[in-house]
Amino acid sequence: MNYTVNNQTIDLGKGREISLETGKLAKQADGSIVLRCGKTMLLATIVSSNNARDEVDFLPLTVDYREKYAAAGRFPGGFFKREARPSDSEVLVMRLVDRALRPMFPSDYHAGTQVMVQLMSSDEDVLPDSLVGLAASACIAVSDVPFNGPISEVRVARVNGEFIINPLRSELELADIDLMVAGTIDSIVMVEGEMSEVSESEMVDAIEVASKAITLQCEAQIELAKAVGKHGESREYSHEDHDDVLKAKVFDTLYPKLYEAAQNGKSKAERKASFKAIKSEFVETLSDEEGKEKAFMLKSYIHDVEKKAIRDLVLLEGVRLDGRSTTDIRAIWGEVDYLPSCHGSALFTRGETQSLTTLTLGTKQDEQLIDSALVRKTEKFLLHYNFPPFSTGEERPLRGTSRREVGHGNLALRALKHVLPPVDECPYTIRLVSEILESNGSSSMATVCAGTLALMDGGIKIKAPVSGIAMGLITDKETGKYAILSDILGDEDHLGDMDFKITGTEDGITACQMDMKIQGISMDVLREALEQAREGRHHIRREMLKVLDKPREDFKEHAPRIVAFNVPADAIGAIIGPGGKIIQELQADTNTNISIEDIDGEGRVEVAASDKASIEDAVARIKQIAFPPTVEIGEIYEGKVKTIMPYGAFVEVLPGIDGLLHVSELEWKRVDKVEDVLKEGEKVKFKVVGRDPKTGKIKLSRKAILDKPEGFVEPAERPRRDRGDRGDRGDRRDRRNRD
Repeated sequence: MNYTVNNQTIDLGKGREISLETGKLAKQADGSIVLRCGKTMLLATIVSSNNARDEVDFLPLTVDYREKYAAAGRFPGGFFKREARPSDSEVLVMRLVDRALRPMFPSDYHAGTQVMVQLMSSDEDVLPDSLVGLAASACIAVSDVPFNGPISEVRVARVNGEFIINPLRSELELADIDLMVAGTIDSIVMVEGEMSEVSESEMVDAIEVASKAITLQCEAQIELAKAVGKHGESREYSHEDHDDVLKAKVFDTLYPKLYEAAQNGKSKAERKASFKAIKSEFVETLSDEEGKEKAFMLKSYIHDVEKKAIRDLVLLEGVRLDGRSTTDIRAIWGEVDYLPSCHGSALFTRGETQSLTTLTLGTKQDEQLIDSALVRKTEKFLLHYNFPPFSTGEERPLRGTSRREVGHGNLALRALKHVLPPVDECPYTIRLVSEILESNGSSSMATVCAGTLALMDGGIKIKAPVSGIAMGLITDKETGKYAILSDILGDEDHLGDMDFKITGTEDGITACQMDMKIQGISMDVLREALEQAREGRHHIRREMLKVLDKPREDFKEHAPRIVAFNVPADAIGAIIGPGGKIIQELQADTNTNISIEDIDGEGRVEVAASDKASIEDAVARIKQIAFPPTVEIGEIYEGKVKTIMPYGAFVEVLPGIDGLLHVSELEWKRVDKVEDVLKEGEKVKFKVVGRDPKTGKIKLSRKAILDKPEGFVEPAERPRRDRGDRGDRGDRRDRRNRD
């Protein structure tokens, strides 16, 4: 054995623990960790280049997370039977970890850095996503890569009033708060999750519980780093060259001009043009050495002075780029039923951010199949977010769905899913698609607002309207000043310290997402931001209700109609029929789409059609099979002619029950051929007149419900011929033997 293993254990309580191990696997990486919790095992590695690429003034950080199918003892789907592109759930985990790690690297560290976390073994009840951040930070902690951590990431859930850290999968199903929280020993750097309309104070309580657990996990990483001799030790690097004279020149010349331009409260395009003109004018005054040979440094200095001017304007005067105060919300307008062919649509515009969201209603066959390494299920609620380049006035190629689009769509989905009606009241598969047509800050929150209006426009009886707002933060370490901004612009997101999105109803929060560009915020600032956000999102909700104040009473005329109901489990086979014969016939006869499945020991039937009459017909026939009525003699029925014979026709009385309509019972007049009156497949009304005493077959009559022709005389029954007494005819055998 040519390796030394170091371990650290973290107690989760209730007999559960997390172990961190380093020194055994992936030793050529700059740092590696094996994390264990139950049967779940994660391998986390970091590799960072020794030098930065030329003219790179940012951290090229890549965070990758993959779930191996072998970890769950499964084969990948598809033709090639190997892991391919990451699933949406994997992408969401990557984003969670990236947002927590990125602010913790030194601002002047620009070397290409890759953090990889792989799920190597899974435990059915242990959720790995809550462990990935810890594993990622731990592998950095035992490396020499510069890092201002450690950090950790935990899930906190409230189940039956009790907060649980990293709950089991079975426990999470009962939670009304589900938050992922990342932080350092003493501050919060990332929050994301969903809630069932909880108050701001309840959310803060959950974060405080998470913060205590994070502190313990960070301390464990420090102890592990000490054990391997890496604590406080990091590689030397020099990734930035500076010219202090040029830097001072840029600041002294541009700061007052940019500060003044920032005060004008112009639109995004006007402001961009104004700033560009000021900077271009300054660059023309520079020497070739300053303007060309030091262009890379110059670009960085100009960006820094622009950032400072805009931030100082807010901190010193409380004035923002577009002239608003810190709490003002941009102008809002909207429109519903904008797209006449959609099942629901809404246009929501706030300032220079605009979402056009469509609603599509479908059947069970439209549910999305989730087939990942750990989960196989279907989803009835889908929300997709698209961010085309024209929304920001840019030209760039489209290369598939970005991580950002996946993340923003997921946030909006979690914001809205808690207000959807239960499945037994709304059996539809629901898809919302948000097309961002303009973007200047918080397009995901515009998606939430437009999604709410589209649902109501489509007649979906949501529990309550949901609105969303994005909050920003600007801080000054030297003075301790800070400003919390409501409804932030794109520039305020880019140049600020926080992007905190909160969604909710009048009664409470439904989802949130917080990203930091600094190394955490205090709980006091968090509380203030939440309170200011509450006032902002209530204002937005009131503006939304001016467009449409409640769901429409009915679906659009062209929307599909779905009826769902339960039947006994033992009726499922009868409804489907041998080889699907019965259900296929039902769908063809009624022009409907029928699905049935076994759920918790009962059959769940969904019937979809474009008109009410077809649904009612299908439902009635299915219920006749599931709850078979008794064929009553003397009652009138309507059924399909199944088979025609020379002596009559076999007609369906009830699904699966046939009767004989004899040729003599077709009409009052004589009928020579059954085909003269009936055709196979047509429907006919009839009366049940009895049962054959020998066979038990049901006897039907059509003429019994027809008016007797005037003057009709029943044909006299021919009398039987009286053969009289034929006497003793002897033994027939004797007669056969006569000579």
